[in-house]
Parts: sequence; C-alpha cells; structure tokens
Amino acid sequence: MSIRQNQERIREIQQIAGLKPTHFADLIRVAQLIYDPCGGISSRIVQVDWLDFGISENIVENLRLLGKKYQYELPHIDPDLVWDELKPETRSWFIAHKSILWKIEESFPALDED
Repeated sequence: MSIRQNQERIREIQQIAGLKPTHFADLIRVAQLIYDPCGGISSRIVQVDWLDFGISENIVENLRLLGKKYQYELPHIDPDLVWDELKPETRSWFIAHKSILWKIEESFPALDED
C-alpha cells in the first residue's frame, strides 16, 4: 500500500469514527500527561491510577510512548502521524472515549496559565 493510499485509508477511518483534529489534540495532551503527570515540575509528585480514567495498562504504555515523543510539542500533531503510532487497542479506546478526553486533562491543574 502506498503512502497516499494509507493516508486516504486513515482519513476514511477518522471520518467513519467521527474523529476531528481537536480529538487528536486532546489525545496528545492526555498522552503528555500520562508521560509526565507532574508537567515537568520536579518538586511535584503525582501518583495516578489510570484505571480510574478507564485506561488499561496496555493503552497507558502506548500513550506514554506517544507523550514522550511529543512531550515538548504543541498538541496539534498531524492526525495521520498520531494514528499510525496507536496500537489497535489504543485506537479502539480513543474512538470510544474521544468526547471525554478533555475531562481527563481538566482533572489535572493547569501549569501554563498566566
């Protein structure tokens, strides 16, 4: 399958699943939180049971890697790049929870507000 065909397939999946760029940005922010729930503040210790948010250990591990990769990036990463890095289990979870990802983010104190 060519890169173009793959990108078209991914876009078709996103349309069928109702995924929008904002959902991907929310996913990246959640992944960044999973990777570093302290938001880069070394004196702050945060223990998170991700199962309380409905996120299994396999999904946490996939999102932790994504969060590490995009730790210092703005959350508006090309959805095609993000989709390719998600394991099937994470993709299914993402589709099922796309509308509540922002609530996970809101559960943590904002660190960058002036």
